[in-house]
Amino acid sequence: MTTSASLPTESAPSTAGTVINRLVEANRAYAEGFSDPGMDAKPVLHVAVVACMDARLDLHKALGLQLGDCHTIRNAGGVVTDDVIRSLTISQRALGTRSVILVHHTGCGLESLTEDFRHDLEEEVGQRPAWAVEAFRDVDQDVRQSMQRVRTNPFLLHTDDVRGFVFDVHTGLLREIGPAS
Repeated sequence: MTTSASLPTESAPSTAGTVINRLVEANRAYAEGFSDPGMDAKPVLHVAVVACMDARLDLHKALGLQLGDCHTIRNAGGVVTDDVIRSLTISQRALGTRSVILVHHTGCGLESLTEDFRHDLEEEVGQRPAWAVEAFRDVDQDVRQSMQRVRTNPFLLHTDDVRGFVFDVHTGLLREIGPAS
């Protein structure tokens, strides 16, 4: 598979120098053919997707989604943190989503970290991060924990259609994870 990272450097835009310059140039090309689709901020399918930020996950393609279908909330591990709850609360209460799909994946970088990462940062910069790493060893259990965090949060209106999955980065298939017994 060819990615933009594997493209030869001679294909870089004339404003070469940084990746961000390349992205801004790509946006200019995109904007030349852009036509306002006239969409509302409310997702057509009334669904919010919470997923890992891993670059191997093309969520729209993997889930058959089109522009405007969903809200997408991504972070390291696809973990349901306070900020994810904030986004889901706004998504549900202000923008009409009713379903939540959680997508973790195989080979996640958080499986190789521990909370020692925070301690190492504190030693390096002299200040402890206010956030937890949310590292995990068992991706299935982390999906269950994330589902439980969504289902029991008092700020969320719609917690009856919350499902969790593990995306296999080698096959592209989703494997559903049942709730904790």
